[in-house]
Amino acid sequence: MAKAATAVGIASGQCLCGKVAFEIDTPARWAWHDHSAASRCAHGAAYATYVGSWRKRFRVTKGKAAITRFEDKATRTVRSFCTHCGTPLVYERPRSPHMVNIPRALFAGRTGRQPLYHIAIEQLQEWTWSGEPLVPLKGFPGVVWQRSKRKKRVEHEGMF
Repeated sequence: MAKAATAVGIASGQCLCGKVAFEIDTPARWAWHDHSAASRCAHGAAYATYVGSWRKRFRVTKGKAAITRFEDKATRTVRSFCTHCGTPLVYERPRSPHMVNIPRALFAGRTGRQPLYHIAIEQLQEWTWSGEPLVPLKGFPGVVWQRSKRKKRVEHEGMF
């Protein structure tokens, strides 16, 4: 019989406006990057990074009445949002009814898991930054960019 994980701490998070707050017992169950079109659209980002927690280890500590839910009838997934600021709060899937998935960015501190996994990697967009070296943009403090991959022209003296 497998031993149940015991909580070693608490990770707290909240929506953008602060009207909804929540916490999970740590360590979280797992963490991953979701590249699916549904998560991209729900977050308005290249991908969403989630922390998965057992439902019984997740608690809304403030603003339960400020949460609205959207169910995708086709996939039977449910996404919850703050009714005031629109922040995505929880993603639930029917194949994992005992789990809730929370956007990693909403946590103020550590969750006990690093996002080591990628879901729907085949849906990765070609415009997503994938770790290429970045350099400072001259004249714009705090802005970095990826240099063009254009090859430098080579001068060949006396070729023709």
